Amino acid sequence: MKNPEEELKLNLRHRPTETVSIKIPTDTLESLQKIAAIRDMSVEALLKFYIGQCLRQDLAKQFSGRLMESTAQVLARHIQSEEEVTRIIQEIQAETSL
Repeated sequence: MKNPEEELKLNLRHRPTETVSIKIPTDTLESLQKIAAIRDMSVEALLKFYIGQCLRQDLAKQFSGRLMESTAQVLARHIQSEEEVTRIIQEIQAETSL
């Protein structure tokens, strides 16, 4: 059995970084500073968190779109009715949407 310290150890990997400069409205920066202080983190860390969170969501949507497109292509090869393929795709989308 692992000891608790081994279970909680994070294995971070070094990734190359690049500095980016952006202009942010003063009131937005003030809001970011307040939220960062509440979360006990730096504004830079909060921005990285927000960017990472939204980026993962967008990448997941992009992957989902490609998956649905591929599914439609496979179904079209096996089902002659275009209407049936469309109905199946719509049903899948309805079942998987939040």
